[in-house]
Amino acid sequence: MKKFFVILLCSLMLLALFGCSKSEDADLVSVELHEVTRSVFYAPQYVASTLGFFEDEGLDVTITTSGDSNKAMTALLAGQADFCLAGPETGVFVYNEGREAAPVCVGQLTKRDGSFLIAREPAEDFSWSQLENKTIIGGRRGGMPCMTLLYVLNQHGLVPNENITVIDSIQFPLMAGAFEGGEGDYVTLFEPTATEFQNAGKGYIVANIGLESGEVPYTCYFISPEMRDSEPEIVEAFLRAIYRAQQWVQTATDEEIAEAMQPHFPDTSIESLMIVAKSYRETDSWKTELEMFEEDYNRLLDIIDFAGELSARPPFEELIDNSFAKKVQD
Repeated sequence: MKKFFVILLCSLMLLALFGCSKSEDADLVSVELHEVTRSVFYAPQYVASTLGFFEDEGLDVTITTSGDSNKAMTALLAGQADFCLAGPETGVFVYNEGREAAPVCVGQLTKRDGSFLIAREPAEDFSWSQLENKTIIGGRRGGMPCMTLLYVLNQHGLVPNENITVIDSIQFPLMAGAFEGGEGDYVTLFEPTATEFQNAGKGYIVANIGLESGEVPYTCYFISPEMRDSEPEIVEAFLRAIYRAQQWVQTATDEEIAEAMQPHFPDTSIESLMIVAKSYRETDSWKTELEMFEEDYNRLLDIIDFAGELSARPPFEELIDNSFAKKVQD
């Protein structure tokens, strides 16, 4: 993790802590949630928002899209957010920088990489060998999408700077635009962008990165130690709503999921959202429980280590707190 990020975090902590407050509805508590990006991959979260699961728990949750994990985590550490939805690798990096009172993960939302490999031409009989000597836009170095991609490429004998070129300098929100503008032979994209690209003939889905990498804790909810200790009832209420949504998406139809998500994706059709919901359901991408398992956590560390970004392996119990999840699920 870059030192300048740590300096930024320390500076932001000088700001006044945000803290939960009463919303305009006197019966609801205002909660600020900063998410890494806006993606159908996080369907249960949007379901909890649209169907009133948060309100049923007495919460008025405002969801802010940060743009990347660092920004979402920075908002949490600065006291500008109560919850942060981000890749757990961000928590690993903060912990390894020796930060006192590092944030803790209290719930896991997704259990595999949610990105898809996009080619410029259709490939009915795709094989990873087709990427040899090609260029792929892989996202930001040190970000989970890029690190997972490197892990998968290695499984197929593809090594950056030897037989494939991986562009790791483009920020997540700019990847689709860079590819559309002519950069790279391939790109990895999340939904609904991947499906929209294919429907518009801008690119074609040829592989699912998440199925190739296996189960790994990909996105989870972080809170500060202060919130864990001082406002446990808010944490429990928030996670109860998410857990309820996790269960709901398991039995809902693709159309029901699409309709529940659309208020958060006003520019995406119900038909596209249905395709995406079906895809993520079939690839078993959404968690059915909030707990993070140590075996999956260790696989996450292996992926970070393979990418050359791991300075130490934080103990599971130092970064992960499953106590709230277990209480909510009882």
